[in-house]
Amino acid sequence: VQLQASGGGLVQAGGSLRLSCAASGRTFSLRHMGWFRQAPGKEREFVAAISRSGGRSIKADSVKDRFTVSRDNAKNMVYLHMNNLEPADTAVYYCAADRAIMADRGLFTTPSEYIHWGQGTQVTVSS
Repeated sequence: VQLQASGGGLVQAGGSLRLSCAASGRTFSLRHMGWFRQAPGKEREFVAAISRSGGRSIKADSVKDRFTVSRDNAKNMVYLHMNNLEPADTAVYYCAADRAIMADRGLFTTPSEYIHWGQGTQVTVSS
């Protein structure tokens, strides 16, 4: 699976953005997908994950009430809808594909459980 994230940009605090992740390859719909972010000088951190079917999702506590993750398997797309953005959300955002295909397993928050990564898209929130 090859992934390409887009949709980042500069936004004022309180604003919204929708990140998109376009996937190529035949196994996209067979894998859980995740979103991570990395701010300068910090480790990559989990943001959200969504199951193969889109029926289950989990989010980090810091974004739980503001971000929503969704996917469209017919279009090979995953989205991260971000509302009420804060300066602390400033980071490069990455989409990632779970390392397992069609596995009966849960949604993971650790980067090591994801094998395919997009190139990242920059989100900058000004105060």
